[in-house]
Amino acid sequence: QVHLVESGGGLVQPGGSLRLSCAASGSVFSVGVMGWYRQAPGKERELVATITSGSSTNYLDSVKGRFTISRDYAKNTVYLQMNNLKPEDTAVYYCKIAASPSIISTRLFDFWGQGTQVTVSS
Repeated sequence: QVHLVESGGGLVQPGGSLRLSCAASGSVFSVGVMGWYRQAPGKERELVATITSGSSTNYLDSVKGRFTISRDYAKNTVYLQMNNLKPEDTAVYYCKIAASPSIISTRLFDFWGQGTQVTVSS
């Protein structure tokens, strides 16, 4: 089984920065798209950023220019560098990694992290 562990959340002032990390462990034989989602209280979960195996990235419009997604395939890890944070960025952030847990099949499955709280407040 594949297990994802997130870290890096916390409380910061507006304009501050945080770097989230999400590391996958277990039977990881191949990986596909990696991404970050967030969910604020009373809101729907939304896609924040994704990165493909070819390093192609996509971002939620409201975070473009402020957030940067990156990866380290050797460590099965995806990062989210968040700069110039705003109060509206406050949410629980979840990572998701498409991975193959088997050497027999190349089919990818989505695995989710446990979520990490990001609070932006003065």
